[in-house]
Amino acid sequence: MTGNDNNSRPHRPIRSFVRRAGRLTASQQRALDELWPEFGLNFSPKPLDFARLFGREAPVVLEIGFGNGDSLVAQAAASPQTNFLGVEVHDPGIGHCMIKAHDAGISNLRLIAHDAIEVLEEQIPEASLQRINLYFPDPWPKKRHHKRRIVQASFLDLCERLLAPGGAVHIATDWANYAEHIDEVFAADAREASPALTAVMTPEGHDADHVRRVALERFDMSLGTGLGDLKGRLFRIGHLGDFNDLSLVGSLAGVEMALDLAGVPHERGGVEAAMHRLRQSTGGGT
Repeated sequence: MTGNDNNSRPHRPIRSFVRRAGRLTASQQRALDELWPEFGLNFSPKPLDFARLFGREAPVVLEIGFGNGDSLVAQAAASPQTNFLGVEVHDPGIGHCMIKAHDAGISNLRLIAHDAIEVLEEQIPEASLQRINLYFPDPWPKKRHHKRRIVQASFLDLCERLLAPGGAVHIATDWANYAEHIDEVFAADAREASPALTAVMTPEGHDADHVRRVALERFDMSLGTGLGDLKGRLFRIGHLGDFNDLSLVGSLAGVEMALDLAGVPHERGGVEAAMHRLRQSTGGGT
């Protein structure tokens, strides 16, 4: 083979995922065959018309790598005023998600079975998304594979182009090294760096991850997990993106309600303290 032959090879993009051959159940295969026309959307390298796709004008939340779709369907059911678009490449999860959505009578959800980066680059209109969810992406733990991690500076560029004014990126990972990587990527970008972050340690005998699930299911609010020895004992408040004192007030209010619903005893006052700080920072007095 000549050098020219090597140079003529098409460039293979670095993928942030591997298509794993999962076993399809009979019901999942039937869902792919019968429910895809209802929920599925084929990839096409041209921007979508969300109003036409969903039959209405409404905020759009996009979730990358939704797994089996349980959380995505729960979000769509809890927020019927919002349109949801899920992107996944694994057929068993897509089939499971469509079954759940069909059984729940969901009409504000569509799915794309394709590489999320190509979807973001070619199929999503600019300034059209209220939020981008990236929950527990493949951590690619080996150092030589870190280039495959989806959270890179180029990913931030895409998010900035596609988010509407006031939009946000929600990211969650349970790998400490990946969390550090995410922090480094965002901290290196002046557009996204934010000093506002706080954490809550739950009392002995109470599961912090349960509080996180309650907050997500009831209030569509993503909380960061504790890492390493703190997993299950601590959750973090703070969005990777535009998270300021006013955002913190709203998040603290949601956290207090989630703690109440989860039955976790706690001292109140966080919202009042944040409001006090906000008034001071804006010159509103004490």
